[in-house]
Amino acid sequence: MDARAAVPAGMDEKVVDVYRQVGDLLKRYTTGKIPKAFKIIPALSNWEEVLYLTSPEKWSPHAMYQATRLFASNLNAKMAQRFYSLVLLPRVRDDIAEHKRLHFALYQSLKKATFKPAAFYKGILIPLCASRTCTLREAVVLSSVLTRGAIPMLHSAAALLKLAEMQYAGTTSFFIRVLLDKKYALPFRVIDALVDHFLRFKKETRQLPVVWHQSLLCFVQRYKNEIRAEDKLLIRKLADLQHHYLISPEVKRELSQGRSRGEKDPDAEMKASAAAPGVGGGGGKAGGGGGVTFGGFAPGLRAKAVTENVRDMPAVPMLADDAY
Repeated sequence: MDARAAVPAGMDEKVVDVYRQVGDLLKRYTTGKIPKAFKIIPALSNWEEVLYLTSPEKWSPHAMYQATRLFASNLNAKMAQRFYSLVLLPRVRDDIAEHKRLHFALYQSLKKATFKPAAFYKGILIPLCASRTCTLREAVVLSSVLTRGAIPMLHSAAALLKLAEMQYAGTTSFFIRVLLDKKYALPFRVIDALVDHFLRFKKETRQLPVVWHQSLLCFVQRYKNEIRAEDKLLIRKLADLQHHYLISPEVKRELSQGRSRGEKDPDAEMKASAAAPGVGGGGGKAGGGGGVTFGGFAPGLRAKAVTENVRDMPAVPMLADDAY
């Protein structure tokens, strides 16, 4: 519907005219100051209705970047999520579909949107994956944003949990692999959910895409020490059922190395046993006593501080003037 044909009830005509003029300015905006009338929109209680008057779908890419900066810094997470899902995400998808690439200002808008990580995941990533219409090009662009952004672990862990429980689509593996590559210290609940996510494909008859195998390999490489022993056996069987001639052997090799969850690290035990003889009765004696030694010194012996006389300096030979 045209914004000029629909006016919210109870809104002053002067306010409507002002924000329609702001919308006309934002259509051709490239650089410079943003109108003050636009800057106060996040503080309004009916900000969605006022924003609608400016026709966000017609904004220039640079105006979208400035609006994202404004709303990401002045709205709370829930309100920013609505702006991302209703304004930013449709504009990004339309631009990719029309130009086969994303405008740089819109890419900067996505990067700026990660400053509200909860809103970014709930307003952009999760709805895009839930729609099951995400194209490969869109997945590559958003994966680039995730790779370059510094997003806290708790928000990314919640997103991984949601992606693992969601109905699978091919592009979902892009986002799972990118988030796993960030090497977060994930909770056991998220790791178990990812194991269940991959094991769901045991009875899959279609040939899975390479990116699915890559995400499985990335998961095993990063978190093999946090996977339970019984789950490792199931993943080895999965690698035989869903076989890739290059990736599946690597998955099995990674699973055979390292320890499982709850097991002690054999390397740490060897280091502890190697250091044990120096802390027992079999260590050397210092000063004729039978005390415990650390590094060849008895704990009771203290090294004397070295004192230096600042006036006792060696003579420095000087060259004659004609020798320089």
